[in-house]
Amino acid sequence: MSVKKIEHIGIAVKSIEKAKEFYEGVLGLTCYAVEEVTDQKVKTAFFMVGETKIELLEATSEDSPVAKFIDKKGEGIHHIAFAVENASQALKDAETKGVQLIDKQSRKGAEGLDIGFIHPKFTFGILAEFCSK
Repeated sequence: MSVKKIEHIGIAVKSIEKAKEFYEGVLGLTCYAVEEVTDQKVKTAFFMVGETKIELLEATSEDSPVAKFIDKKGEGIHHIAFAVENASQALKDAETKGVQLIDKQSRKGAEGLDIGFIHPKFTFGILAEFCSK
């Protein structure tokens, strides 16, 4: 496995519309896409910062992982996503090295990316995601 770059940083927010006021109004960034990922019970909004994206995550259901995260930890950094050649293979490679996975196989995420998560117990408290096109 070879990490190419940080693909995006996911930030859990209660309201994308309210958070956009900061990212657009204060930082001068432009939201280029808003998307709902139904199976993950989340609405996303994306901003480019150089080659890295900021992904705002708003829960669409009280039982979504993002809603649970906000209830437990409050709004803030939810995950860091690493761009890899093949997310499924990266997950397998990590597992062979003893890493606990949340996803054994990649699945479809926002922007049509294949995604898979590593348990934060193995990444020093940060939820890590592998992404590939």
